[in-house]
Amino acid sequence: MVSRRHCEACQWWDGVIAKAVERLHLAESGWERARAVRELAFYKVSREGHVQQAHGARGAHPPYPRSPDRASLPWRPGGPSAHPVPAPVIPRSRADGTLEGMNAASPAPRRARVRAPELVGKGGWINTGGKDLKLADFRGRILILDFWTFCCVNCLHVLDELRELEEKHRDTTVIIGVHSPKFVHEAEHQAVVDAVERYGVHHPVLDDPELATWKQYAVRAWPTLVVIDPEGYVVAQHAGEGHAHALETLVGELEEEHGAKGTLRRGDGPYVAPEPVATDLRFPGKAVALPGGTFLVSDTTRHQLVELAEDGETVVRRIGTGERGFGDSPARFSEPQGLALLPDGRVIVADTVNHALRVYDPETHEVSTVAGTGRQWWQGSPAAGPAREVDLSSPWDVAWFADRVWIAMAGVHQLWTYDPATGTVAAAAGTTNEGLVDGPAAEAWFAQPSGLAAAGDRLWVADSETSALRYVERDDRGEFTVRTAVGAGLFDFGHRDGDAQQALLQHPLGVTALPDGSVAVADTYNHALRRYDPATGQVTTVATDLREPSGAVLAGEDVLVVESARHRLTRLRLPEEALRVESVAHRTRREATEIAPGELLLDVVFQAPAGQKLDTRYGPSTRLLVSSTPPELLAEGSGAGTDLSRRVVLADGVTEGVLHISAMAASCDDDPANEYPACHVHQQDWGVPVRVAAGGAGRLPLVLAGFDPDARP
Repeated sequence: MVSRRHCEACQWWDGVIAKAVERLHLAESGWERARAVRELAFYKVSREGHVQQAHGARGAHPPYPRSPDRASLPWRPGGPSAHPVPAPVIPRSRADGTLEGMNAASPAPRRARVRAPELVGKGGWINTGGKDLKLADFRGRILILDFWTFCCVNCLHVLDELRELEEKHRDTTVIIGVHSPKFVHEAEHQAVVDAVERYGVHHPVLDDPELATWKQYAVRAWPTLVVIDPEGYVVAQHAGEGHAHALETLVGELEEEHGAKGTLRRGDGPYVAPEPVATDLRFPGKAVALPGGTFLVSDTTRHQLVELAEDGETVVRRIGTGERGFGDSPARFSEPQGLALLPDGRVIVADTVNHALRVYDPETHEVSTVAGTGRQWWQGSPAAGPAREVDLSSPWDVAWFADRVWIAMAGVHQLWTYDPATGTVAAAAGTTNEGLVDGPAAEAWFAQPSGLAAAGDRLWVADSETSALRYVERDDRGEFTVRTAVGAGLFDFGHRDGDAQQALLQHPLGVTALPDGSVAVADTYNHALRRYDPATGQVTTVATDLREPSGAVLAGEDVLVVESARHRLTRLRLPEEALRVESVAHRTRREATEIAPGELLLDVVFQAPAGQKLDTRYGPSTRLLVSSTPPELLAEGSGAGTDLSRRVVLADGVTEGVLHISAMAASCDDDPANEYPACHVHQQDWGVPVRVAAGGAGRLPLVLAGFDPDARP
């Protein structure tokens, strides 16, 4: 029998969800919409957790997968919107008002401060007009350090989140991008310069190829934001996306506090815009052949589509105003990428930063929106439904396969589909977990899929963050399965030809089906065009000295390669014999953290932003998921739970690996007069390379939001 308290709790959650839906409809700014979506997702998850605990609706949930390596999973999630969530347990309160087992998951009584280390980067400064900057140059200003790398789609999301704050507080606040590379190519200075222009970064960027500043600030994840006050002290750190609201609040408090103290200096920042360069294309993304023999190219940085003549060079027309935006008449795009020809001759466009699909008609030159709301999809949002009512997340490429449009949804590590006949979208493959796992489509893991190509009964996928070539195929029962042809995982990459099982790529962004049944791979960070032959299982190199190729399209017996960083299409004749290249293998550049054998304390630090608190009336507002690569690294402690602090036991005999930690916490506005306060979800995934050694650390702190005084920079 359900108690009166439980009935009241259900009604309370229903009221909270209704208020969250209302706030979503009333949201005006981008960060308000993102916040509303995230809090709605959290409320739905929390209510379901209450139902599981109080009413026994589902019973015990199956275990989470242990490892993001290629393996079969021990449970079937039933689609991306149905992740199992542990039933909440009411935590006990300590005498000091904090929650037992919650680590720092309570509002800090006062803002801790630690002197900020110097900003050091061997690559120097970008967007400063050639001037080298020191931390002292920012004294009197609020400084936000954005640790990012340009391969990371979450980092690109944060760049967009920061634009509004940057504009609103430009006279008091300076954002500094600290570029901290994952891939070898990202350590090249010119590549960073190109990325800064490509993604419209309008603030100074420190190029830190050796991760010197990253280490000084004890950063462990991309993206990470560090806030420094006008007196040069670190006052907050945030990992992951979705912190715009917390930063807005903190910046306002710092402005008020230091304005009153006389330590705030207003004025123009140090940003100096680069000189514009006259080219027909600027960092193009993808290309497609039109029925009339011309080519359509996504001119990504200029927010346009460009039709080129049969020579692949002469501009026929431009589609779009060229200003970043979202509209059909006049057409406005925001960093469009993927293009695919539909059966009716129109072109479907992945309008990446608008989180939408657009359609361009080559006959009428009209543009229409067919999928997406313009808002980014967040965990817990609908993953299927009417196409114009469901949010998408950074669609990077599109392809026509199995009677519908398939979408490389890079922002959530999935493949989705759009069915023009029914006007609906749905998640088709992937769990939103980042990694390389094969198997049934609903159980597979991807890592930023960025290129698609249909060939017969297979859909080829360039899975960029795992440096992998993968494919989806349908069996006799109509079920889809994901398999990997080339690639080993998130941390292994390079340039190696030969048998596919040992071949290596480096962050490929494009794939093209060739007439002989093989596929061409735009091996972006190796500046090469590679070929994989399914018949022989061999990988070869077709061409080198291509500057960041991001796609290719067939043109008779030739192939036109989208040389993104050379701002052009390059025509190649496919050679009969492969090129010989020196084999190179790499692993992720981050140094391993030395940890002591035996027991290790994983400590996720979360402090609710000012004016917010954890709402634990009906269960904890936190979640922690731990796994490892290899799975044998952890003898105890893997799996899901609600405490943000967990003791794990390292297995004997395994001396190195990667710890995968995923944390979520939700804080609500601390307003006693509001029965249904707005809540803000904070979430981040870490992959921490570790080495087991005597004398290593016994505690691994990971800052989700706030400040950890024990991890002093």
